[in-house]
Amino acid sequence: MESNPQNQLNIEISEEMAEGQYANLAIITHSHAEFVVDFVNVMPNTPKSKVKSRIILTPQHAKRLMKALVDNISRFEAVNGDIKDLEEVQLPMNFGGPAAQA
Repeated sequence: MESNPQNQLNIEISEEMAEGQYANLAIITHSHAEFVVDFVNVMPNTPKSKVKSRIILTPQHAKRLMKALVDNISRFEAVNGDIKDLEEVQLPMNFGGPAAQA
């Protein structure tokens, strides 16, 4: 089977974008027309965190992303072993900062 050059997708990435942004929290909201994923970097002893990146997806693309993540996680775990869920790790809610008070 020959590959058709017209069907190839040429994707470019700038050096700045290639460096990426670290995020350890994703906040997902949705409406009837879109899913919004905000990626946040929450640091210990820091009272305020900023959204590092916001991705807006159609529901169809959100589902495709979910399937791609499930597939990639399965392949990762097949080589590296199970990824422990955060509930299994038992991180303290204050994440190293002062204890919350009501």
